[in-house]
Amino acid sequence: MGQESMGRQHRTAAGLVPVEAIERRIYLIRGMKVMIDADLAGLYEVSTGNLNLAVRRNPERFPEDFMFQLAKEEFEDLRLQTASSSWGGRRYPPYIFTGHGVAMLSSILKSKRAVQMNILIVRAFIRLREVLASHKDLARKMADLEREQKLQHSQIAGIYDMVKKLVAPPVSPKRRIGF
Repeated sequence: MGQESMGRQHRTAAGLVPVEAIERRIYLIRGMKVMIDADLAGLYEVSTGNLNLAVRRNPERFPEDFMFQLAKEEFEDLRLQTASSSWGGRRYPPYIFTGHGVAMLSSILKSKRAVQMNILIVRAFIRLREVLASHKDLARKMADLEREQKLQHSQIAGIYDMVKKLVAPPVSPKRRIGF
């Protein structure tokens, strides 16, 4: 079965993983599309501790624009937004990976599963970027149409007033009859 017939699901050694399942794990934090260490660990089928240990052993590969740790307030906000209890036992706020950080993970996680999942995750980031770009384009087009409609409305209102004046019978001044 080819990829075209599989839709947006891709076959990996561990089975079928829908791209939508990955996209649901991509959050917008600090204005960036990111993934949380626990979600990545689940996709890679490793413990969060082992994922973070591999990252800590390679700090030069993860500058701030690739990975950062949430502030405690951000962590609380994220837990409230997602209503997720899967992070309930954590002592420390999670590490957050941008798309570049996720791509860099493939260089430190050597398993076949990690490589395959990285490909899927990068595809999900790309797809979200494309969707966001098309939404921005659509929003711009809608704003253009709205401006054009307002202009046409005022022009039609002006034409309507002119036609109304032309159609209305002329009003002649009434003369008083009598004294």
